[in-house]
Amino acid sequence: MKRIMIVEDDKTVRDNLCDLLSNNGYEVIVLTTFSNTVEDVLDSKPDLVLLDVNIPGLNGEVVLQNIRKKSNIFVIMVTSRISEVDEVLSMSYGADDYITKPYNPSILLLRISAVLRRGDSSFDLSYKDLDINMQKGIIKRGEKGIVLSKNEMIIFNHLLLNKDKIVTRDELMTDLWDNDEYINDNALTVNISRLRSKMKELGYPDAIETRKGLGYILS
Repeated sequence: MKRIMIVEDDKTVRDNLCDLLSNNGYEVIVLTTFSNTVEDVLDSKPDLVLLDVNIPGLNGEVVLQNIRKKSNIFVIMVTSRISEVDEVLSMSYGADDYITKPYNPSILLLRISAVLRRGDSSFDLSYKDLDINMQKGIIKRGEKGIVLSKNEMIIFNHLLLNKDKIVTRDELMTDLWDNDEYINDNALTVNISRLRSKMKELGYPDAIETRKGLGYILS
């Protein structure tokens, strides 16, 4: 049974989430105090965290940043904010998905299921000496592993499938849109930049080239 941790300070929302998840076969952990949110999440070792942006103490985005320093645990940000900036920040900080309130319970369950399925696949692709788990969003070089956000993996997958070919920004935007991820031009730039940084950590700083006025190429 998969364990999901709810990090939400609104009791009504928290209770509704707990009932929804329990009734759909998940083991639920509920966080009700927020003085040591990061430590409590890491100590609980859940399979996935539903993390509200507006929580007491450190906000959800800062909590996410601190979690990512120590863990690759799946995180879905849940928020009442509708600003694109918040979505861009959450995804750039390493969220695996992002959903706004009021959300459709069926849609939330589908997103949870989709994220958890990433953890059930082995490494299935390769690039140079890197092993790639597309479902889980992990790229490894030897013992060193990097976790990509959902958007970063979608972009990398598209570039990998078109290796040595130029991929336009419009093509990447379409690919992201087709995968139910709304993304604007600025968010695409942010995700490309973060993807490059992660490739640099793995020893490939120049893997993704920009072809001015044309797009990008993975060589």
